[in-house]
Amino acid sequence: MSRLALAELRDHAHDGVLSRAELRSHGWDRDAVARQVAGNQWAVHGAQTVALHTWHLGVEAARWRALWEVGTKVAALDGVTALQAAGMSGFVDDQVHLSVPHTAKVIAPSGVVIHKVIRRIEGEVLAAGLRRTRPAVAAVRAAHWAVSERQAALLMVMPVQQRLTTGAELVRTVRAIRGRNRRAFLRLIARDIHDGAQSLGELDFAALCRARSLPEPSRQHVRRLPGGKVYLDVYWDEIGLVIEIDGSQHQWGMAATDDQFRQNDLVISGDRVLRMTLMGLRLHPLRFMDQVCRAHARFSR
Repeated sequence: MSRLALAELRDHAHDGVLSRAELRSHGWDRDAVARQVAGNQWAVHGAQTVALHTWHLGVEAARWRALWEVGTKVAALDGVTALQAAGMSGFVDDQVHLSVPHTAKVIAPSGVVIHKVIRRIEGEVLAAGLRRTRPAVAAVRAAHWAVSERQAALLMVMPVQQRLTTGAELVRTVRAIRGRNRRAFLRLIARDIHDGAQSLGELDFAALCRARSLPEPSRQHVRRLPGGKVYLDVYWDEIGLVIEIDGSQHQWGMAATDDQFRQNDLVISGDRVLRMTLMGLRLHPLRFMDQVCRAHARFSR
């Protein structure tokens, strides 16, 4: 087998790295690689990974290394790492997260976190390029592996906001993946993301008020403002206190701008407005209801 020239070999590399199997297929056996390493031209990063340089590995190179060192037959990028590989931005995690079947006997290289899963669901792995789970699966698994419910919710909503998956796909995937942690919470969050309007309609805010000995407010109170007729989520007419709870539909397009115009009109007309997202209420009900109680007490004087 003829050996591929160095310049051509670099064209075949993945962010500057190749596996030993790929090098062999291009005519570079173990001895040829060893000579490049001894000459301080290349560097090895484990049993299977060779860098065609001697500096630190880039982000993509580190992901290829993780897959090669653990084994591409069993491992796939998953969780946060798979979401980042799919294009998600705004969340920092320098570890490479892989999932493997629970029966796999593997050792995590440095900088790699291995998560064992009971089973893979049909079609979850995308094999082209970096072997990774599809975004909906990665989001649900990342949420199960998150350090808190707040982080779990964030890792489910961000991929939808960035158009990597959909709320409907999250709902289906949450049903299919039975993680060990926060199952009921993730089902609720997936539904909120998918259909915030329906979830908001089913929210028993009156029960939250009764638990705090607050008088029952009006729900879906109709008001006419300069911008037209609006429905207020929660309203105490006698003190002019409005509670606006924003479902996922408020995050898209011009919805946030429309909400701001509505809130401005309410404040100008003399009302007081407290605002919270539906997800924020799910995550911090006690903290938000503390604010509601303080506002009600102050404006009732």
